[in-house]
Amino acid sequence: MLTQFKQSVEYIKSRTQVEPTIGIILGTGLGGLVKEINVIDEIPYQDIPNFPVSTVESHSGKLIFGELGGKKVVAMQGRFHYYEGYNMQQVTFPVRVMKLLGIERLFVSNASGGVNPDFIVGEIMIQNDHINLFPAHPLIGKNIDELGPRFPDMSEPYDLEMIALAQKIAAENDIRVAVGTYAGLTGPTLETPAEYGYVRAIGADAVGMSTVPEVIVARHMEIPCFAISIITDLGVPGKIQKVSVQDVIEVASRQEPKMTLIMRELISRI
Repeated sequence: MLTQFKQSVEYIKSRTQVEPTIGIILGTGLGGLVKEINVIDEIPYQDIPNFPVSTVESHSGKLIFGELGGKKVVAMQGRFHYYEGYNMQQVTFPVRVMKLLGIERLFVSNASGGVNPDFIVGEIMIQNDHINLFPAHPLIGKNIDELGPRFPDMSEPYDLEMIALAQKIAAENDIRVAVGTYAGLTGPTLETPAEYGYVRAIGADAVGMSTVPEVIVARHMEIPCFAISIITDLGVPGKIQKVSVQDVIEVASRQEPKMTLIMRELISRI
């Protein structure tokens, strides 16, 4: 696998001179952050050796290289999901590649369902922890010692300093934010009422189909992580309604400018 990562990195370096220190993964309906990036180069996933190709309609499928908040960045416009049929090594492959390209921090966004009864549709939640409910783990198999330890510590999956700074930025801009725990499930079905109740009972505030594998792999490589969710629907008794993917995208898109402001300012201040 290390050889495959290096092949991808070698090809990418032949296509761009940008040396990113920040990696960004953009979630469903949240690709607008790209508009804030001073784009220098774009590389379609299909051109990169060993890279998976996104099959989700709302995900564009390319690496964006440029500048944001005074930092050199690489952004994934379109991520990979376990429910697409990829294994966990494929889902997290780009995070390994970004590390070898030189990123020092990882920023992740997602759309999720809220199970905290205090949440409203459109709530912005900064993640301070997660619960891994995927049936597979991205670190199962032979450990690549050059990238990280066999048994990585996960006592601080999300960087506490970045969380505090993001809360400060939100307060300065009168943006309501919550801080909470995200549970990662496979999808592609949205949760049943009983599943929402289970997720809440075990300590989660929101539930989604991504983020957890990428963060595990990033922390394996000692990359500090920041993740932010937009709550696009509620899995709270009495507030559960039928939801389509289009509904999710519409809510995410409405709240995206606030999330974008927080991410942009956070990147500029770190």
